[in-house]
Amino acid sequence: MIFQDPFASLNPRKTVGSIIGAPYRLHKVVPRNKIKSEVQQLMELVGLNPEHYNRYPHEFSGGQRQRIGVARSLALRPKLIVCDEPVSALDVSIQAQVLNLLEDLQEEFNLTYLFIAHDLSVVKHVSDRVAVMYLGKIVEMAVGQTLYRNPKHPYSGALLSAVPIPDPDLAAAKKRIILEGDVPSPIDPPSGCRFHPRCPNAQFPRCSDEEPQLRPHHPGQVAACHFPLEDRAVIDESAGV
Repeated sequence: MIFQDPFASLNPRKTVGSIIGAPYRLHKVVPRNKIKSEVQQLMELVGLNPEHYNRYPHEFSGGQRQRIGVARSLALRPKLIVCDEPVSALDVSIQAQVLNLLEDLQEEFNLTYLFIAHDLSVVKHVSDRVAVMYLGKIVEMAVGQTLYRNPKHPYSGALLSAVPIPDPDLAAAKKRIILEGDVPSPIDPPSGCRFHPRCPNAQFPRCSDEEPQLRPHHPGQVAACHFPLEDRAVIDESAGV
């Protein structure tokens, strides 16, 4: 797993070599006398100087700390890595570097990422398939391009309408969907469709009484909505989002 906060996820009392080498020591997959060389190889792989093996986390920048977390996650050569908002705590320029690193590692080691994020432009860049969740349930799932061009669930449409567009003319032409009300408690969700108290398309009593199931729409796309959105292009490709 790669954690969200590169500052809190590394033990400040341990050296980088000890942090990255912990999986080797715990699982005993590498002889003790070879752990240092393995760790230094991982450090070089993620763009860190192997000579900084004995440094502590506070001696690294935020982007470098996240690279330490990436190296630790690679130690046991996993097939699946859970990336919990791995770039949300980083500056935009550093985000791009870390995302490119993850892409290169995915290709080199044939990795699968479960990428958790709120930044839809990042999700679009890294994900082959996207699942949108609301109050702990998947409300829509589709191939990335399909979801961005033709969302079916009103919550997906509202999320995409909030993505900023760097072109003033396109931004002025785009319709923003404003959700009203507060997010209900996940511990005590509303009856029926969980989104119905804030949904602009809700129709009663069906939406408040009957929980919608995931139903197919376009190939590879399913959405849990009684009154799905019509086909439309929500984000223009020329917007660069």
